[in-house]
Amino acid sequence: MERIKVAIVGYGNIGKYSLEAVEAAPDMECVGVVRRNGSSAGFPELAPYKVVSDIRKLGKVDVAILATPSRKVKENAEMYLAMGINTVDSFDIHTDICALRAALDPLAKVNGAVSVISAGWDPGSDSVVRALMQGLAPKGMTYTNFGPGRSMGHSVAAKAIDGVKDALSVTIPIGTGLHRRMVYVELEEGADFAAVDAAIHADPYFAHDETHVQQVASVDDLNDVGHGVNLVRKGVSGKTHNQHFEFDMSINNPALTGQVLVMAARASVRQTPGCYTMIEIPVIDMLAGDRETLIRNLV
Repeated sequence: MERIKVAIVGYGNIGKYSLEAVEAAPDMECVGVVRRNGSSAGFPELAPYKVVSDIRKLGKVDVAILATPSRKVKENAEMYLAMGINTVDSFDIHTDICALRAALDPLAKVNGAVSVISAGWDPGSDSVVRALMQGLAPKGMTYTNFGPGRSMGHSVAAKAIDGVKDALSVTIPIGTGLHRRMVYVELEEGADFAAVDAAIHADPYFAHDETHVQQVASVDDLNDVGHGVNLVRKGVSGKTHNQHFEFDMSINNPALTGQVLVMAARASVRQTPGCYTMIEIPVIDMLAGDRETLIRNLV
């Protein structure tokens, strides 16, 4: 069996754990890592791999895992799709997912490529669970309660604010899908905390939730990549009321994101050209192994 050739684009937390998930996958091989500086300095685990600034230096690549901030996903996906390379990402700005899908779909089709977007754990694998719950009880309400834990997307957004040296955004579930954002910021010398506080509150990542910003001496002293989610649906199956479903997990945030990206990368080579979210892809296409064996063991 020819293994799927994967490139990791970006090497922060998500890139690191995506590489580990690729290494553990029996049907994949990492052909290299793309970093802006094209250097592996400081990362001894990258010694076996080519580290480049241009993906074209890696030769044949089937799938590029975009381990980049969400606000960089569109430009990177457009670049790689134009080369005919499949892309997967963990884009997590929920309100912009449909617009991203609409933008990437025609580009993927014209270049004979596949893009799987928002393939983290939420949006992503949790989206699949929500879809299943809605199918089981078509009428009703689903609540997604995140945390308590570190939100990578929110932390990256806060860190990008002018004057912020480092940031940690912790999500606290209030219940019924409502959340409190506790944002801890370590400021650059001379930065104005009031200006940083106002900018964070105005950012779309935080504007719709109760948000509290605190200045700290060291974000690293607080950092913990643990997270979790509790999904609850109460609704109606057919005409029968009071159906209740619950899904709960406690996770290492970037490690699970990396694993879901690898699932999406595998599925990407089994789809016709276009842009997909995870709820549009058969679950079996995300799994390694012989299809008949999977059906025998899982059905």
